[in-house]
Amino acid sequence: MSALICGSLAYDTIMVFPDQFKNHILPDKVHILNVSFLVPRMRREFGGCAGNIAYNLKLLGGEPVPMATVGQDFGPYREYFTELGIDLSRVKEIPELFTPQAFITTDHDNNQITAFHPGAMMRSYENHVRDVPGISIGIVSPDGYEGMLQNAREFAEAGIPFIFDPGQAMPLFNGAELRAFIEQADYVTVNDYESNLLQERTGWDEKTIAGKVEAYIATRGPHGAVIHAGGKVIEVAPAHERRITDPTGCGDAFRAGLIFGIQKGCDWPTIGRIGNLMGALKVEHPGTQNQRFDYAEFAEQFRQQFGYAL
Repeated sequence: MSALICGSLAYDTIMVFPDQFKNHILPDKVHILNVSFLVPRMRREFGGCAGNIAYNLKLLGGEPVPMATVGQDFGPYREYFTELGIDLSRVKEIPELFTPQAFITTDHDNNQITAFHPGAMMRSYENHVRDVPGISIGIVSPDGYEGMLQNAREFAEAGIPFIFDPGQAMPLFNGAELRAFIEQADYVTVNDYESNLLQERTGWDEKTIAGKVEAYIATRGPHGAVIHAGGKVIEVAPAHERRITDPTGCGDAFRAGLIFGIQKGCDWPTIGRIGNLMGALKVEHPGTQNQRFDYAEFAEQFRQQFGYAL
């Protein structure tokens, strides 16, 4: 029961500026902005939506198959995922380009300045869903524009159920394209802000979107999630984290739980709880792929938090 995870594999370079940006940016001079920030703390993380979802699904004992295009510098990421036993057969390396990279500088107020280099991601259309055998479910997560359109079309043509997860790629698409994604997909997942934006772009309200898919799932951060499925609106309470360290990547962790629960044939309240607990376990750790547990540990956490066994 392999899951094809379409999206980006990226490096996240995270730097911390030990001050506030506002102390060094003159509002009346932004038209000639020229600033430099000394960042004594820096770390490099493995990231990208496909990478994060695949990592979290593997923790649950799933069989993720990430599909992405990467560059000449992918070696350390490849070694890392190979050690985890994640199938990289559908990751295509383009030697003349770099792997996608995000350069993130954060100040003491948690304001962020981010530069993103898409690199090889812009050629994600060179991979094809139709070439991958043995897939039971897929997800179309943020990736190159042409690649996302192609992946959704090929999932639909192959009759493989898939999740549409527009995320930060939503601005790439117009209303007609977003409506086509929804009509091809079996599930749509967004956060609460993206849900409002999706409705605005498509001209469809929640009820209309939910009527075109098996489930329309919106995460609400610390307030849990809401799932529109089978004509019902299911409010799913959040899981409880032991500490809040870094929310980055919580949405991807939730999506891994969503895939896992669908593959197991769980009911929607249980699927939502699996996703919420995955997000809570992620928020306890910095970065997007630094939490460590196996399925038995997760199942015990689930039983303790929700009062029944998976």
